[in-house]
Amino acid sequence: MSPCPCDAVKLSEPAEPLGIGQVVVAIDEAGTARQAGERALEPGVIARIGDQPQAGKGLYLRHRLSIARGMDNAAARLAEVHANIARVCKPARRAPEDITLIAVSKTHGPEAIQPLIDAGQRVFGENRVQEAQGKWPALKAAHPEIELHLIGQLQSNKAREAVALFDCIHSLDRPSLLAALTKAMDEAGRQVPCFVQVNIGNEPQKGGCPIAGLPAFLEQVRAADVPVAGLMCIPPADTEPAPFFALLAKLAADHGLSGLSMGMSGDYQTAVMLGATHVRVGTALFGARG
Repeated sequence: MSPCPCDAVKLSEPAEPLGIGQVVVAIDEAGTARQAGERALEPGVIARIGDQPQAGKGLYLRHRLSIARGMDNAAARLAEVHANIARVCKPARRAPEDITLIAVSKTHGPEAIQPLIDAGQRVFGENRVQEAQGKWPALKAAHPEIELHLIGQLQSNKAREAVALFDCIHSLDRPSLLAALTKAMDEAGRQVPCFVQVNIGNEPQKGGCPIAGLPAFLEQVRAADVPVAGLMCIPPADTEPAPFFALLAKLAADHGLSGLSMGMSGDYQTAVMLGATHVRVGTALFGARG
């Protein structure tokens, strides 16, 4: 399926808000798209859905890679990420409070998580059910206001455990998993909001609903009475992510969805400028994994 280009606008100070399909990014002439260096934000062009990303040309965001180098303080790292989100919200004419920051704590133990909780972070993400079961029940018991999101692939045989532990699931992508989650939610008497994961780059090695199959699958999810939080994607690695984020935003708008789970440590600022409502940030908050 060949995606249609969205409307383009120049980034300036228009009085009117952006319309559906209009998305703002900034320019970066760096050689690597996902790991921009310490550069200031410079407004520029629009990402057109369907543009072929080319390394070192045009559609890049001049921003700091939001990894707080040299910061060994969780509160400082958290403040840095929030400041970056607020900074890019301004040219995108968005409110920072509309963005949910998910601190991705996979591979990190309670001793690394607790300082972020103490600093005020209340939404966390894990990739695997089994790992989360080993550390989060006690943390959630101590801090019942915490939201825990499953952001990794979910096997159907883990649906019951996922429904019991997580407050949101970001990887609903196939009918078999939908059936397992529906059964688990009915048994638990608990409705867990789910993002439908889209294979936005048509990569065979990745999970996600194919773009062409999205309309039919969303119909199935809605018919099963599973709450649809929005759409989620992971763009291809080492590729400019902006056109893929813009495409996900268009797909969401086409299907009447407002939630967009997209953007990680290397590109969450681009994602926010293109409409992300949830960003999944790990390295910028916890540091590089060993």
